Amino acid sequence: MIDASPAKLDSIYRYPVKGLSPERLPRVTLAPGHTLPSDRRYAIENGPSGFDANDPKYLPKSRFLMLMRNERLAGLQTRYDDETHVLTVHQNGAEKCNGNLEAADGREKIENFFAETFAAELRGPPKLLLAPGHSFSDVSAKVVSIINLASVADLEGVIGRPVDPLRFRGNLHVTGWPAWHELDLVGQTLAIGDVRLKVEHRIVRCAATNVDPVTAERDMHIPQTLQRVYGHDDCGIYAKVITGGEIRPGDTIAVTQDRLI
Repeated sequence: MIDASPAKLDSIYRYPVKGLSPERLPRVTLAPGHTLPSDRRYAIENGPSGFDANDPKYLPKSRFLMLMRNERLAGLQTRYDDETHVLTVHQNGAEKCNGNLEAADGREKIENFFAETFAAELRGPPKLLLAPGHSFSDVSAKVVSIINLASVADLEGVIGRPVDPLRFRGNLHVTGWPAWHELDLVGQTLAIGDVRLKVEHRIVRCAATNVDPVTAERDMHIPQTLQRVYGHDDCGIYAKVITGGEIRPGDTIAVTQDRLI
């Protein structure tokens, strides 16, 4: 095992509904070939998308409500309960609705809220989408997204203002790597205890990162800044889970000699 750049797992996040609130996890069990459990398990269709729950396939994020175009989503505070499948939506400190996303009447409650609150941004009736085993990720492969907090800190120095790492909506936040080291790990294998992840490719950033995840204001120009200063639009990496197991914040992350397919 090679550990040229020892690092630690700082925090773990999932996003049960595409475009809605992150949820910080104390631990998670990863399975080979899968995303984090319940990550992007649901999406809110913005007008007819062509999604078929009986034959689920990847669709571009433009088919759904999303932060890149619908920054007001960041002004909502949502929480998903794994046991009951209930999503609760708060806005301005008040509960607005809740519903069981696995039940038609529960989904209807959520859909009605978005139909009213986001009426001006909809291309048709909003529909809460789901399909067993499907993830509404920004990419077709089932991967885990990794953010190097040192890279975010370096970007802060360039911009001259704090940059919340949650702008990048990653699953795993990592400390201990030099800034931008993660971009050189494509093709390498990461070990977190018994878990093995193969780094697949860099994450190209879009205008969603310009939205403050707390204020919902579009107050930065992150893709343009990345391109202007660093010559690329990348921040973070996608990795495929090869060997599963439980991980938790504080775990050491090592680059290994393993060559996994």
